[in-house]
Amino acid sequence: MKLKNIIILLTICLLPLSVFTQNNIKGKFLPLAGQQVKLVGFQDFDIYTIDSTKVSEQGDFTLNYSDKNQGMAYLTAADNKAYFIVLAKENIQLKGEILSLPESIDILSGTENQLFVQYATEHPKREQALSAWVYLQKIYKSDSLFANHKKPQQSIETEMQRIKQEDIDFLTNLDSKSYISWFLPTRKLVSSVATIAQHRTEEIPATINAFRHIDYTDARLYKSGLLKDVIESHFWLLENMGQPLDTVYKEMSISIDFMLPNLVGNKEKFNQISKYLFDLLEKHSLYKAAEHLAIQILTKYPKMVNDIFAKQLETYRKMKKGNIASNIAFTGDVFQSGSKINTPKKLSDIQSSYKAVIFGASWCSSSTEELSQLIPLYKNWKSQDVEVIFVALDTDKTLFKNFTSVFPFISMCDYKKWGNKVVQDYYVYTTPTILLLDENQKIILQPKSISQLNNWVDWYLVQGNQ
Repeated sequence: MKLKNIIILLTICLLPLSVFTQNNIKGKFLPLAGQQVKLVGFQDFDIYTIDSTKVSEQGDFTLNYSDKNQGMAYLTAADNKAYFIVLAKENIQLKGEILSLPESIDILSGTENQLFVQYATEHPKREQALSAWVYLQKIYKSDSLFANHKKPQQSIETEMQRIKQEDIDFLTNLDSKSYISWFLPTRKLVSSVATIAQHRTEEIPATINAFRHIDYTDARLYKSGLLKDVIESHFWLLENMGQPLDTVYKEMSISIDFMLPNLVGNKEKFNQISKYLFDLLEKHSLYKAAEHLAIQILTKYPKMVNDIFAKQLETYRKMKKGNIASNIAFTGDVFQSGSKINTPKKLSDIQSSYKAVIFGASWCSSSTEELSQLIPLYKNWKSQDVEVIFVALDTDKTLFKNFTSVFPFISMCDYKKWGNKVVQDYYVYTTPTILLLDENQKIILQPKSISQLNNWVDWYLVQGNQ
């Protein structure tokens, strides 16, 4: 045998066994005969197909997965319903009827999956019982008919502690090397949020603290399918903790300051997580928290953020409320009511108490929807001394002219799309983008929709002048 071939053979033999490790899931589901069954895994915010196969006429199938797939996954067939499963370096054997009916499925082998199902069955029952005892406890403490009976109160407290401890003991006794020893407590934290916010408010501080100490560098989180839930549940609880808005924003800022340093070691994850949180805060109109996130990233972690996301964040630093917006020179084509106009030459020439600057394009469906809402409102806005200036990111002259022909307000376009100087000066990263300026071009509002801006006009101008 040639020396080269011997070296290759020895190299293969010396490779870690885990490189070739394959585990399988064997199932027997007669009702699924002839159907395609898939094993789907989680990666970050997405899902991916690990393996798929056709179920035999006898209802048998085998799906394979490797160590790199370790985490949570689900099986799905023709009805697209999911049966969740733990991929934990073990062979799994299932027997059942329909994947969408977990109670019809027996796990014949696979220790972590058996424990997962056991906890998934028992934990909700404990939570229901605990909620019932919490309800009775409040009655025995607040209702004069029962308040003097101390023994029942003590019994209720004892039973509540027993239920809590039983749940804790189950999780504590899990093998610390198992995937479910991490997954089940994390899933419990996420699923408890609504109940705690409504019925067990005394647990809110501890729950928030638990969210703050989640390790976003832990690879298990990104294979769990819980990444969105962890972020959303954390900030939902802060938003619904029953405190004044100033307190809510303060607590959100603290949580943000916990999260960001935890992500510094991984630029990809830093951008992924912080971008998702930023978009979530904006979606829920939590702009003060979004601003804190943006300023923290730009001032403390500028080297961690990618250029596109940095531009989005700059809208909170360079275009925040109170700043003076750049003047806009009306270059290219300028139309009003379908006719070309030569004056005004720039934004500062417009003598109006308020100027709504809107960035959009004919190719943007959201822009067309928002601007269609504006047309019937413009007359009222104009009567309140609010002028509208539309800056288009179009590239086709005919499309721009046809699109703006029905707009009674000023529309301009230089056909440079994102290369438009005004777009860059105003740090526009998406369409539509709306800013409300005063007569001195000071930014007073960054509404996210025409409807929001119209509410401002109605509240501060129309009703304020009555």
